[in-house]
Amino acid sequence: MEARDILIRPLITETSTALMEEGKYVFVVDKKANKTQIAKAVADIFSVKVEAVNTINVMGKVKRLGRNVGRRSDYKKAIVKLAQGESIQFFEA
Repeated sequence: MEARDILIRPLITETSTALMEEGKYVFVVDKKANKTQIAKAVADIFSVKVEAVNTINVMGKVKRLGRNVGRRSDYKKAIVKLAQGESIQFFEA
C-alpha cells in the first residue's frame, strides 16, 4: 500500500482543531492500515517526525428517512502526534 492510499482525508472538527495546539492531527485512514504504516505515510507526505499514533475504529450510525432505514459507512480514524516543534502547514492555512 502506498502512502497516498493510506491517508484518505484530514478530519476537521472542533475537537481536532483543539488537538492541533498540542501537536496532534486527525486523519481518516484506510481500515486495513496499521499504526506503523500510518506513521510512515504521514512522515513521507508531510516531511515531519511522528512521535505516536492512536487509532479508532468508528462504527457508522443507523439513519432513517421516513420508513427507509440506512446506515453510514464505518471508517478508521488516526490521531497522529508529531515531535516537539513540528507542524503540518496543510492545516495552518
